[in-house]
Amino acid sequence: MNRILVLIHLAAVIVWIGGMFFAHFCLRPVAAAQLPPPQRLPLLAAVLGRFFTLVGWALLLLWGSGLARISQAGAALPGNWFVMAGIAAVMTAIFGVIALRFHGRMVAAVAAQDWPAAGTAMNSIRRLVLVNLALGLVTVAVAVLGS
Repeated sequence: MNRILVLIHLAAVIVWIGGMFFAHFCLRPVAAAQLPPPQRLPLLAAVLGRFFTLVGWALLLLWGSGLARISQAGAALPGNWFVMAGIAAVMTAIFGVIALRFHGRMVAAVAAQDWPAAGTAMNSIRRLVLVNLALGLVTVAVAVLGS
């Protein structure tokens, strides 16, 4: 059972961190370079909406598998697990702000064809995704190096 929990945990991490890396360093810069705001912003709002749904499911799996592993370990928890859980809590809160606050603003602005407001929301998303990506990479380092 432990290996299955680790597999689920890693798959959720890959979806979340890999998706942030792809969106931040591949999708958004190319879309910004090649598409004007009336085309770029609806595309990014739709792609992010789909991605955020997947991240929501990944978070359920991530927290579920992590908590299950903690319950299996009992009192003998490795110290790096506390660090990982703390960073994951911060990342989850940031994701909540991104998905519930700024993505909602972006979707509303796109629907109203208010491109400056949609761009402002996208910039807020971009900055927070970069923070979460950095935190995610630190968490992976803590997981690998702390073992």
